Amino acid sequence: MKKTPLFASVMIAAALLTGCGNEDKGSGTGHQYKAVLCGNPESLDPQFADDPSSNTVIKNLYSGLMSVDAGGNIVACNAESYSVSTDGTAYTFTLRGDNVWFYDTNDDDVIEEDEYFPVTAKDYVFALRRVLDPKMKSPYAKDFSCIKGAKLIERGLLEPEKAEIYAPDDSTLVVVLEEPNAEFLYLMSTPAAYPCNEEFFDSTKGRYGLDDRSVMSNGAFFVRQWFYDPYGKNNILYMKRNDADWSETYDICPSLLSFSIERSEEDIRKVFKSEDTECFTTRNRNPYNPKKYIVEGTSATTLGLIFNPDDKYFSNENMRRALALAVDREKLAKDLDSDLTPAYGIIPPAVRLSGRSYRELVSDRSFDLFDSSAAQEAFSQGRSEVGAESLEGVKVLVCGGTVDTAALHVLTQDWQSIFGTYIGIDEVTEEEYRSRIESGDYSIALYPLKGELCYGASVIAQFEDVPCLKYIAGEAELTAPLRNCTDTNALVEAYTAAERGIIEKYGFVPVFYKKSYLIASKDNEQICYDPFTEAVDFRLALNYS
Repeated sequence: MKKTPLFASVMIAAALLTGCGNEDKGSGTGHQYKAVLCGNPESLDPQFADDPSSNTVIKNLYSGLMSVDAGGNIVACNAESYSVSTDGTAYTFTLRGDNVWFYDTNDDDVIEEDEYFPVTAKDYVFALRRVLDPKMKSPYAKDFSCIKGAKLIERGLLEPEKAEIYAPDDSTLVVVLEEPNAEFLYLMSTPAAYPCNEEFFDSTKGRYGLDDRSVMSNGAFFVRQWFYDPYGKNNILYMKRNDADWSETYDICPSLLSFSIERSEEDIRKVFKSEDTECFTTRNRNPYNPKKYIVEGTSATTLGLIFNPDDKYFSNENMRRALALAVDREKLAKDLDSDLTPAYGIIPPAVRLSGRSYRELVSDRSFDLFDSSAAQEAFSQGRSEVGAESLEGVKVLVCGGTVDTAALHVLTQDWQSIFGTYIGIDEVTEEEYRSRIESGDYSIALYPLKGELCYGASVIAQFEDVPCLKYIAGEAELTAPLRNCTDTNALVEAYTAAERGIIEKYGFVPVFYKKSYLIASKDNEQICYDPFTEAVDFRLALNYS
């Protein structure tokens, strides 16, 4: 096995377990990984699935034309090469000849010649047209709306087969865009752009991705067994190395993945404690000591204050503006541990452009609005407009376990000092938090903002898609200008304008960037975690136990 793969499919902005002190413990390959999923995968259809359990299995089951390396750079994976037209609108991909579909027809775990066949350009055409098809209701349709014809398809004015996605021959894929799009290659690295074989899809008769016999593999592993009983125990999803696709240019280090399917993170933590899983993902790193475990975190979530637009106080813009201007992030920073950093902007540091954190390219300090005098003036004016002497009973709704509320107490004490009024903190369970957000039972809430994919438009899109955030943008199309940027400089300008536009409406007030974590035993290296899709990639994972 070649240990430095030519095409290393490592996730963008991922927490990558590096380990230490394992130089003399063997190669680390061939391990039989014990892994864990939080909940049963809803579907293994990459053009449709978007839950974390599904994303993890899909990441290990399929592979795409492009991938993202450890530095955040877009590189060829199943594409041997690609080219872009001089006007930046036509992408031509040449496929590698050694990527194949494998389906274990007789279920004997032996790869036989009649059980695998080449992945062709037609498989990518079919997959991308499925994403655009309104009947499919793919959550990724908007991301691929840059393809020529996609907007007409969305409106029902054009059939999906008419989208400008072509396969001139089995090894060539051509995708034509409406306008140049600087992030199209990243989109082609996401699961929505993984191939789908039309003949096999039709053979599943509507069950594609719903059981272990309705999926094929062109990636690192194939699904050997998938058993789930919602009322029982010992629920598992078992994957074996796909030797049909294992090559010098596509390393697969573990020999198998044995996932137990658990109902909650509490159950997963018990499994990890009993050493029945190698790793797990979480938004709360406690109580795991980095001296005993590998604890890798990535700042992928922005925690910000949102306001109920129907609230008697905070339907008023001056009241929202007052609280926004009174957030002293430099003061907050003094009491924060490494889990949180002050957030001045909307897009978190884990989003990357050209191999660098977006926040390195654009300092969010330019968004700092702190001004206690202006805050007092706005508060006085707002209080007069709503006819209130004080803010009686107002509390900030917080999901327990999301953030240490001690950091928020510093903020509320500042508000009391500036405004002479007390705003409390209402810490609730995750279930209650979701229920109250959905029902509008809050005045102020600390909201976790996170994109579904690792690019800026996915983060900003939450203000168009999430009900409790829609009031901030109103009828404005926030993401349309972001999806047609021709280069990195244009993207930076567009993202900055979108952030500033949201912040200056005082509907979402950034307070903290928060990390998501991959926690593993010390014997592991090179397990990759994408904090946006929440997928764990085991393809290059090494274990020295």
